[in-house]
Amino acid sequence: MDIIQDLEKRGLIQQTTDEEGLKNHLRNNQVTLYCGFDPTADSLHIGHLVPLIMLKRFQKAGHKPIALVGGGTGMIGDPSGRSTERSLNTTEVVKGYSEALRRQFNKILEVEENENSVVVRNNYEWLGQMTVIDFLRDAGKHFGINYMLAKESVSARIENGISFTEFSYMILQSLDFMKLYEEEDCTLQIGGSDQWGNITAGMELIRRSRENQDEDIKVYGLTVPLITKADGTKFGKTAGGAIWLDPEKTTPYEFYQFWINTDDRDVIKFIKYFTFLDENEIAELEEEVEKRPENRTAQKRLAEEMTKMVHDEQALEQAQKISRALFSGSLKQLSGSDIGQGFKDVPTYETAKEEIGLVDLLVNAKISSSKRQAREDIKNGAIYINGEREQEINYTIGADDRIEDRFTIIRRGKKKYFLIDFQ
Repeated sequence: MDIIQDLEKRGLIQQTTDEEGLKNHLRNNQVTLYCGFDPTADSLHIGHLVPLIMLKRFQKAGHKPIALVGGGTGMIGDPSGRSTERSLNTTEVVKGYSEALRRQFNKILEVEENENSVVVRNNYEWLGQMTVIDFLRDAGKHFGINYMLAKESVSARIENGISFTEFSYMILQSLDFMKLYEEEDCTLQIGGSDQWGNITAGMELIRRSRENQDEDIKVYGLTVPLITKADGTKFGKTAGGAIWLDPEKTTPYEFYQFWINTDDRDVIKFIKYFTFLDENEIAELEEEVEKRPENRTAQKRLAEEMTKMVHDEQALEQAQKISRALFSGSLKQLSGSDIGQGFKDVPTYETAKEEIGLVDLLVNAKISSSKRQAREDIKNGAIYINGEREQEINYTIGADDRIEDRFTIIRRGKKKYFLIDFQ
């Protein structure tokens, strides 16, 4: 099966500029392709994963991918998919974001020294050195206003207003394709479906800038579909915000749980989009979803593959350990690091490292509304200390109740967790 057939089976192709031509191009050549990522934050999030993994798919098929950091375009802001103008960041901020993205590319794409190892470039290398005169003469003259206004990324913003800065973004991204075509023999650009106009504009610039030259120009564009969820909510968003690839922003446990909680209606689609599992295993997992959905076998497999890919095997094992402990209630087996991940967002009460009566602790930590309520909660069996029920009203929390001499986990009822941090 060639790369295009595999992508089609997985539902990963939204549009191509010349499907048959691209198939032949990929079949007969080692193709260099690229995808750009603007540094709008200090980490990528899971919305970036499909195009990022696409680069990896092409690499596994023997082609040469370029991950382009938009250090230059990130100074401007892409109007695609937005109804309002982006806030502009300073040069130093964008530079810091760019370095963070470069590190994530190197980790996820597993840069190795071989004939098709991933190349990481930054478009600030050429855009940052370009003068206004160069921009207008060498690029701007090839773009008609009507042509640009017809692009959806621009036309969708005309009614609400678009600055010349964002209006010019298309030309800047076109320059990226042309520069990589010249320097890296890059003939394919991929991106999200909202990038179709920018991709085709880049192809047009390459052709127009060489129309008087005797050159056989073969360049192509391919977009991946917008990821949608069956329940209508936005993919990659939770009550806590975006799901980031940086473990400091979204812990591996939180990342693992995001995939575990995938809707049955979405899980097979996501496995096709995000993993490298073959079609036989995917068919078996699809059967599991249909016949034994309560086992959540497909969700567990998806969560395993994604956590290993973005983090590593050790992070996956820790996430699974935390999940098992929370499910079984065996919280004493958790380490301080485990607790930091698994209880990152639960209400936390800091107190001195000394003995304290359970009733007082419940009130001080606002777990129970009053001493009377605290005594009732304890008596009724609603209070658990590190996973074990405690019904002794006069119980004192001491050193034996502190995990790694620091944390005590209190549960009230079935699901309300509280973290006591003894400092």
